[in-house]
Amino acid sequence: MDGNIWIVILIPFLGTSLGAACVFLLRGEMNPTVRKAMLGFASGVMVAASVWSLLIPAMDMSQDMGRFAFLPAAAGFLLGILFLLLLDRVVPHLHLDKTEQEGIHSNWKKSTMLMLAVTLHNIPEGASVGIVLAGAMAAGNPITVTAAITLSIGIAIQNFPEGAIISLPLKEEAGKRKAFFMGAMSGAVEPVAAALTLLLAGGITPYIPYTLAFAAGAMVYVVVEELIPESAEGAHSNMGTIGFAIGFVIMMVLDVALG
Repeated sequence: MDGNIWIVILIPFLGTSLGAACVFLLRGEMNPTVRKAMLGFASGVMVAASVWSLLIPAMDMSQDMGRFAFLPAAAGFLLGILFLLLLDRVVPHLHLDKTEQEGIHSNWKKSTMLMLAVTLHNIPEGASVGIVLAGAMAAGNPITVTAAITLSIGIAIQNFPEGAIISLPLKEEAGKRKAFFMGAMSGAVEPVAAALTLLLAGGITPYIPYTLAFAAGAMVYVVVEELIPESAEGAHSNMGTIGFAIGFVIMMVLDVALG
């Protein structure tokens, strides 16, 4: 893979790292209202990316199926939902503001399971960048490299609040440097997933519509299962809704204007 491709792959990780660096800038914990807005914003970006960058291209690439052009998108989407559901049931992890861990029971540290919760949900985001890049590099596909760059930038934007949200609660327990490291490393799985997906591109080219929709399903699962409920808890839940709208519009504009 050449240098330009690596830049596209690493952009989302940069977003996570910059968000995690907030641990050095903010003295206390993140304001709950700001956190709700950020969670909503991340949700909006992910939903818009799932629709414009993944599902619509998947159906466009299946036009030769006529009225059944929706089948690869529908099948891949449902498989993505089921895949994340399985990971949620198997991998030990703990969500912010929760005391009961999910997945198989373990005695791992709270900080480790908090990081795993974010890492688990970053897998489909990284894979989606790799899949779109694979589509752009395959001959005869309507996907462009610009579309892959746009998706990568959009994911980086929504990774910024995620990096801050995971690192700030760890500051008191682990210290600033370790909290930053753990927050940043929670996003390290994204370039790994993107690179592995791209390396397998030769074998998945005929199935790119399915894999695009698979990534979309996995991302929407994260939004519906985790991000939206967390943004709607307690008072000022409307901030999550406002954040969602802003994130959705920004990602939609990026994809349509640049893609």
